[in-house]
Amino acid sequence: MLLYTLDEGAFLVRLAREVVTKYMTTSKVARPPSPPSSRLNEHSGVFVTINSISNGERSLRGCIGYPLPVMPLVEATVDAAISAAFNDPRFTPLKPEELMSVVFEVSILTPPVLIQPKTPSEYPRLIKIGRDGLIVERGYYKGLLLPQVPVEYGWDEETFLAECCMKAGLPPDEWLTKGTKVYSFQADVFAEESPEGPITARPLV
Repeated sequence: MLLYTLDEGAFLVRLAREVVTKYMTTSKVARPPSPPSSRLNEHSGVFVTINSISNGERSLRGCIGYPLPVMPLVEATVDAAISAAFNDPRFTPLKPEELMSVVFEVSILTPPVLIQPKTPSEYPRLIKIGRDGLIVERGYYKGLLLPQVPVEYGWDEETFLAECCMKAGLPPDEWLTKGTKVYSFQADVFAEESPEGPITARPLV
């Protein structure tokens, strides 16, 4: 069941592409138009993902966002889109000639909830692939993976936990260590099927 409508999600996806396109030519952040509903002005976590399309295959081109609801959703989407396109340290800044070979995806997040197992070995049965995203935290180390990531890579629950630990810069089995915190969250995911093409939604499982 979607928490946000397709119209709301499509607005954010198109907004992400529009602000990135304008920033390329003006170096200015475009002021967003009025959203289709007041809910998009409420505080929410959000991630913007940019994927390259080549021969029918998708590969990550940039992904940055806000895990916590620290600002209005529209504003957070604009900021995350600019950062994903130009400030993701894993990639070079997006170039104008790439715009028609990438697709934009917006994930609207629920607030993270601390998972509290009796023992760390219970973590795998307390998460669900395709429903949950994860945040692993230990001290200053923190890693996040969106709910769609393990689906795309075909991971099981233990692999998902291990990969999230490594994303945090921790050993893959750190989730089994007492004191490591694991949070779960869910997301509504809206994405272009093709560059500037139709936008589809993946509801919470």
